[in-house]
Amino acid sequence: MTDYPDVSIIPFNGKTPVIHPSAFIAPGCRIIGDVEIGQDASIWYNCVIRADVNRVRIGARTNIQDGSVVHCDSPGDRADGRPADGWPTIIGDDVLIGHMAMIHGCVLHDRAFVGLGAIVMSGACVESDAMLAAGALLPGGKTVAHRQLWAGRPAKYMRDLSDAALIDMREGVDHYVHNAKAHKGAVRAIGA
Repeated sequence: MTDYPDVSIIPFNGKTPVIHPSAFIAPGCRIIGDVEIGQDASIWYNCVIRADVNRVRIGARTNIQDGSVVHCDSPGDRADGRPADGWPTIIGDDVLIGHMAMIHGCVLHDRAFVGLGAIVMSGACVESDAMLAAGALLPGGKTVAHRQLWAGRPAKYMRDLSDAALIDMREGVDHYVHNAKAHKGAVRAIGA
């Protein structure tokens, strides 16, 4: 696809990724199956978004930074507690996901923040205006509540977030929207 140089957009099981025309998909990305990517979202260099066994939804102005992996969990009714429809990955609007994060079968509500190298496991949730710290591992079934910061492996509640932290997160979203437009222009200029 000429709009996305050096990007693999692969239909799978009759589902083709749907990407808003304003989104930035960086070279090196692999996007597979039942994926939807919203307006002004940015998927940075060498990310993998694989929706082969369930769906992945990524909201407007959300950014998924370099080297991150987003997957989902398949439907089934197994003894491990997985729901019959499995765990899709639902990522809201204005979400910040740091470099090298692993996001799997979970929900990240609008304005959630997942730090560099963090892991969010199947059935976990990061609520609006909440933060999972860099390097943290959020086990399945756990929820980072609104305005909370969790850190560690396994992640645990550390403290509530200040108003200043929330402002910084919103400024980060704006930064990535603008930076993505600049990168999109640069990629097109070199015809990569």
